[in-house]
Amino acid sequence: MDRLTAARVFVEVVASGSQSAAAERLEMSRAMVSRYLGELENWVGARLLHRTTRRLSLTGMGEELLPRCRAMLALADELQSAGQRGSDLLSGTLRIASSQSFAQAWLARAVAAFVELHPGVAIDLQVSNLAVNLVEERIDLAVRITNQLDPNLIARRLATCHSVLCAAPRYLARHGTPQRPEQLSQHNCLTYAYFGRSLWQFSHGGEPIGVPVGGTISANESTVLLEATLAGAGISLQPLYSVAAQLRSGQLVALLPDYEVEALGIHALYGSRRQMLPALRALLDFLVERLAAEPHWDRQLGA
Repeated sequence: MDRLTAARVFVEVVASGSQSAAAERLEMSRAMVSRYLGELENWVGARLLHRTTRRLSLTGMGEELLPRCRAMLALADELQSAGQRGSDLLSGTLRIASSQSFAQAWLARAVAAFVELHPGVAIDLQVSNLAVNLVEERIDLAVRITNQLDPNLIARRLATCHSVLCAAPRYLARHGTPQRPEQLSQHNCLTYAYFGRSLWQFSHGGEPIGVPVGGTISANESTVLLEATLAGAGISLQPLYSVAAQLRSGQLVALLPDYEVEALGIHALYGSRRQMLPALRALLDFLVERLAAEPHWDRQLGA
């Protein structure tokens, strides 16, 4: 738990009179405010606020803790101001969560370039396909590729992730090349749990097409399915950032070029704008600018 942020949330809730008002002032979701309060109460081992549908009031422990939290925050702000006056260099450690495929294909090199520019910053890159709890795992930033965002977190769109249906030439030589999405039901389709395990979505002429698929291999990481696809095991949907090189070299063949696969947003998720570290804000701007400089992120292959 970030105890300094939890203390700031507690003080702001008391000053604002409600969790909703505090969330707005802190530019934080109401669920995140509630979570910080709960974590702070668990830490001190006592309830700090009486919560009713009409009003909030301090408990005895809350009254005792409030002035101490205010003093701690004042000292923290003074220390931060002194540090900013003494140096313009960014510093600190940022914990970043990302999927393996995105971290391997792009993010690792991007953060390497960032820390080269800002040697006072260290990056702790946590690679997992699970949706981590930012507060509990002390994650400063989570990069997720999805169109279903967590309403409890603040999101900044970084780019668009296009996907492509592909297979190895050896698979197509044995089983033929599908010409329509409906024919995929006759093929061994390697499914990715987080994209739609049994129903792949396409559009053609503005009309949506959902195709049920199945096969002998499924996985929760697209890089695993990519290796199986390269080995000729079947057809898979892959992020364009993962397979652009293999498509250009001929190791893989793009299928159904007249049908569009649903594009996903690449989002940076974090808990609060107001409490954002300077290094984190700089990293976010850096990632946006770096992705914008690589045009293949926002267009289909060959467009």
